[in-house]
Amino acid sequence: MAKHNKWSKVKRLKAVTDARKGKVFSRIARDITLAAKSGGGSPDSNARLRTLLLKARAANMPVDNVERAIQKGTGELPGVVIEEITYEAYGPGGVAFVVKVTTDNKTRAAKDVRAIFARFGGNLAQSGAVAFQFLHAGQFLIGTDQVAEDRLMEVALEAGADDVIAADQCFEVRCGVHAFDRVAQALEQAGIKPDSSEIAYIPTTTVPVTNLDAAQAIVQLQETLEENDDVQAVFSNEEMDDALSDAAHAG
Repeated sequence: MAKHNKWSKVKRLKAVTDARKGKVFSRIARDITLAAKSGGGSPDSNARLRTLLLKARAANMPVDNVERAIQKGTGELPGVVIEEITYEAYGPGGVAFVVKVTTDNKTRAAKDVRAIFARFGGNLAQSGAVAFQFLHAGQFLIGTDQVAEDRLMEVALEAGADDVIAADQCFEVRCGVHAFDRVAQALEQAGIKPDSSEIAYIPTTTVPVTNLDAAQAIVQLQETLEENDDVQAVFSNEEMDDALSDAAHAG
């Protein structure tokens, strides 16, 4: 998805965040559990956990929820085993999708994701079938009203970011996956608050969408995936202008 499409989506999601706090907290909690499981429960020695704690604080996630998520990861609290899975798929019009899932039931998750794609005329693909159309990297989107470009470049590049890309309403900071937590911490220490920060699948090849029916099907597919409890993130490579995107969401 082009940068302006991504920015529009981020702003749209922020407008409904308050109505979906439970889902937001659930997603962050699962990420925290996985981070604590792999790197331990101390943010001082676990950079990934430290970054997620910043994200939890920004979302006003209750401290008790955070502590329980950490304890599940370290084994201090009994609980189900959470696993992370990435699905690749094709949606309407040949648009490529990468769907990140964290689940306690792989069979259920696969069945649900497959059914959602089938409902909108898409299908799951084999591993590697669409991933080559995306760059797997850290991505931060920051409003241009937050910081000057020179200052952002200074902070980000010094922390290990690969690039700072300027668009009409936002800056996009990209970095390697292993540099994500370091860049996130540097931005936080500099008082720069991203509107979106994630280890993303960024399209390198896009599929133009110009038809309203196709655009609406893609948007409905994305929204249905996002509503699934096991789905953590959805990435796709459609390219549509803002007017068509707005019309598709309004429809």
